Amino acid sequence: MKALQKVSKFLSDYTSIVVIAIAVVTFFLPSMMGWVNLALFTDMVSNKFTCQSIIIGIIMFSMGLTLTTEDFRILAQRPFDICVGAVAQYLIMPFLAFALSKVLNLPDGIALGLILVGCCPGGVSSNIMSYLCGGDVAFSVGMTTVSTLVSPVMTPLMVSLLASGTQITIKGLPMFVSIIETVILPVGVGFLLNYLLGKNKIFRELQKVMPGVAVLGLACVVGGVVSSQGAKFFQSGVVIFVAVLLHNGLGYLLGYGAGKLVGMNTSKKRTISIEVGMQNAGLATNLATTTAQFASTPESAIICAVSCTWHSISGTLLAGLFAMHDKRKEKAAGNVEAAAH
Repeated sequence: MKALQKVSKFLSDYTSIVVIAIAVVTFFLPSMMGWVNLALFTDMVSNKFTCQSIIIGIIMFSMGLTLTTEDFRILAQRPFDICVGAVAQYLIMPFLAFALSKVLNLPDGIALGLILVGCCPGGVSSNIMSYLCGGDVAFSVGMTTVSTLVSPVMTPLMVSLLASGTQITIKGLPMFVSIIETVILPVGVGFLLNYLLGKNKIFRELQKVMPGVAVLGLACVVGGVVSSQGAKFFQSGVVIFVAVLLHNGLGYLLGYGAGKLVGMNTSKKRTISIEVGMQNAGLATNLATTTAQFASTPESAIICAVSCTWHSISGTLLAGLFAMHDKRKEKAAGNVEAAAH
């Protein structure tokens, strides 16, 4: 168990390196991570369950294991925070995508893809990043849930508003069922186990292994996207990467600013920064490849796929920076305490 805990700590400390390494290797050997996209079964509302769905479920379960009743009690006392998060999500990223498409003079198809990414809800990966950088996991899950639940209305509405009347249809029920299956249910089971077994010594030792499991899971999810879409990444030139980089980076910055504006604590500011900056670009990729309106602009799917990969990589880098900052503060505090004695 101690050896597993050491491996888990190593993976947590070097999350960004692990994720980037898997992404790079998969780019050159796409078949290596092809299994992630393997279809397993279809649920009652026609959502396709792949190995990726199971991996996301395991990641969310590992996060649920860290949650306590106190987390949810605090969350219930601050519904305002969740509202701020959801409003920031649907104001900052869609309008930022629209502004960037004008400033960079993006071709129509690429602009449409960037706007689509901006109008999607927060991604599950943002919950993982909050978990890895000492953010507020309950707050992150709450924000993802709310932004996803309103997305069947908000995503088509914002895309139509910002992308010259482009109409996209998102079926509400499958998305609603999907978030219950891959987010709420696994988090709930993990939370319940923590509630029932939280004082058990073996269980507590097992909990220390879970951050490493989350990192490996995230690396597999990114590998799966690169495996299926990586060959198309360089088809539309450098402008795609500039647009994705600016959209994502400014999203983190403005999200943090929104948290600061309403007086959130450090943990919540980090969480809202990651939640706003990291979109559910996987959903955007899926919409761009399966919705009839996007058939005439295949490049919109490419920018969605690049966003999906980059958001996960940049998120791990940002989470790593936050975690490193905390370690430095702890070390400095320890040195001051030692000097005082």
